[in-house]
Amino acid sequence: MLYWRRRGLAERRIVELPAQFSQTITALYGDAGRDWLAALPALLGACAQRWGLTIGAPFALSYNYAAPALRADGLPVVLKLGVPNPELTNEAAALRQYAGRGIVRLLDSDAACGVLLLERLLPGTMLAAVEDDDAATQRAAEVMRALWCPPPPDHTFPTVARWAQGFTRLRARFGGGTGPLPAALVERAEALFAELLASAGPPMLLHGDLHHFNILAAERAPWLAIDPKGVLGEPAYEVAAFLRNPPGRVLAAPQPARLLARRVAIFAEMLGFERARLLAWGLAHTVLSAWWSLEDVGQGWEPDIALAQQLVALGA
Repeated sequence: MLYWRRRGLAERRIVELPAQFSQTITALYGDAGRDWLAALPALLGACAQRWGLTIGAPFALSYNYAAPALRADGLPVVLKLGVPNPELTNEAAALRQYAGRGIVRLLDSDAACGVLLLERLLPGTMLAAVEDDDAATQRAAEVMRALWCPPPPDHTFPTVARWAQGFTRLRARFGGGTGPLPAALVERAEALFAELLASAGPPMLLHGDLHHFNILAAERAPWLAIDPKGVLGEPAYEVAAFLRNPPGRVLAAPQPARLLARRVAIFAEMLGFERARLLAWGLAHTVLSAWWSLEDVGQGWEPDIALAQQLVALGA
């Protein structure tokens, strides 16, 4: 595994990446992804020199390369790199707008290179480690309240309405059908998106992917978010990603529907949202998430469909 030191490129070693990470990047970005993977060692070296970093072994990798690092002045930071794309640009823009309120601070970035230099949250324990589901849900609600803010006038953030257009791509891919996704669930999700968007309140800047793995224990606040998508929508939409996570844990619960109902009740009480609206957003988003998994990597959609069926059982 690679460890970059700030003294220069002479200490470069080969970057050994997990096969699954390389496959994911290639599947998502094709030739651009392969080129980025090949250039990653040089890019890491350039970042080490630019910011005076000693870079450690990476965290568990999914869609981006992220690693702890130490700045020359002794400040612990996180270096995050990805194939340059709108999601990384939106993440940086959202972090600037949030300015550390409820979320990790952005220290610097380079959109052209797909690089973000971030505050490192310590101890950094994920909210997923909190076994008491009620307590975890309450902490998430507190983070949500700290985050939401009006968008700046010159923003380029996507909207929840644009995300919902993913169903148009689903229909186009399967000739008007829904492929392996249950037609009744897709139709219900499409109808819910139309109804909810038509009656939505003023849009706010949302995290967009706020769940147990994107909320970490910190020092300047008990819990802070990481990895925002940066999307505009009504705040009730934010709850949806948390409801469906972690999918394996929810589905393994003795009574998954009861666990989901309890989460909805906590969010409704703490955030002032109607229970029915939270359930509706939860179902709409969960079915859309199933399509994203199918669209991006061709698999992994089944847990979301199982969760959607649990939400239907609750009245969504």
